[in-house]
Amino acid sequence: MSSLVLTVSIGLAQVMLVVAMGCATYRVLSGPRAQDRVLGLDTLYVNAMLLMLTIGIRTGSSVYFEAALIIALLGFVGTVALAKFLMRGEVIE
Repeated sequence: MSSLVLTVSIGLAQVMLVVAMGCATYRVLSGPRAQDRVLGLDTLYVNAMLLMLTIGIRTGSSVYFEAALIIALLGFVGTVALAKFLMRGEVIE
């Protein structure tokens, strides 16, 4: 019974994450301002990281957890660089 509940809840979470990624992709592509696009990109990488974590839970493989960690680190650095570029017009001082 517990295994069935876990399988169904992980599957439902993955479907919801894919829908959220679709909404974030729409915001990245059609955002009226650059700030909206950066926020959509930030949401997209967080959802991708969570999707990798749910795939890792489902399969039991640690490779997906390492990939999620890499996505989180690169996404954070990218968001900070884009925000700095939008504020000052340059990334490296």
